[in-house]
Amino acid sequence: MKVVLLAGGLGSRLAEETVRIPKPMVEVAGRPIMLHVMDIYDRWGHNDFIVACGYKAMAIKSFFQDLHLMSNDFTVGIGNGEMALRPTSKIDWRVSVVDTGLATMTGGRLKRLRSWLDDETFMVTYSDGVGNVDLDALLAFHRSHGKLATVTAVQPPARFGNLELGPCDGDGGQVVEFTEKVIKYETWINGGFFVFEPGVLDYLTGDEEPLEQAPLTRLAHDGLLMAYKHKGFWHPMDTVRDRDTLDKLGCQTLPPWMDFENGQPVLSTDAPTTKLQHA
Repeated sequence: MKVVLLAGGLGSRLAEETVRIPKPMVEVAGRPIMLHVMDIYDRWGHNDFIVACGYKAMAIKSFFQDLHLMSNDFTVGIGNGEMALRPTSKIDWRVSVVDTGLATMTGGRLKRLRSWLDDETFMVTYSDGVGNVDLDALLAFHRSHGKLATVTAVQPPARFGNLELGPCDGDGGQVVEFTEKVIKYETWINGGFFVFEPGVLDYLTGDEEPLEQAPLTRLAHDGLLMAYKHKGFWHPMDTVRDRDTLDKLGCQTLPPWMDFENGQPVLSTDAPTTKLQHA
């Protein structure tokens, strides 16, 4: 099954990095975050990737062209240029890198890949968010409902503390509870990790349309979009703070996005009540 990685955005909130490299190439624990995303799919046996790039596409193309050399050892004859590869890597991926246009939005990038996709179920995700999603369970859920599309609904990482206030008198009241992180309220957002049937491509109109707006809205209105609730680890990389957080987590022996024994997701037949958006 083919896996599409949306990798063409500008990443403006990571400008200190993306002024020189595309966002998917920003490193987490010494490797581009895009490779960590691909590791998740590889763990579940999906290793046929299509990278839809745009901004600084040549950097992504050059990277994957040379990845087999960077992932293995080799001997090179300096005089004649002869090279002998000495395989050391367990990576065995097939990667197609497609320039889908500098200004193309996510829906347009996916539409431009129609000729690259077989007439069968395929998966789509972003190149800047990681999570320990059970892809076998996700696919089983998608096949069980028979609709065109499944989105993985996730709970965003808490960024702010929470104040529980008692009865207020005038302008204020007693603080009943103070928590460092908000954990008790359920909020669901679009976490990527989509599963699509080919019919989804018919909902895409052109380069200017983000996947997360009209196409998914139309699918939801037609009753063809289902949500798969993932209550395990999930974290995006939208800011420098996110990058630093993921960098620390990625240096662990088992990064949380590769720990599939904890935080198993929950299936849901409900569409997310929040707007499906992704920065």
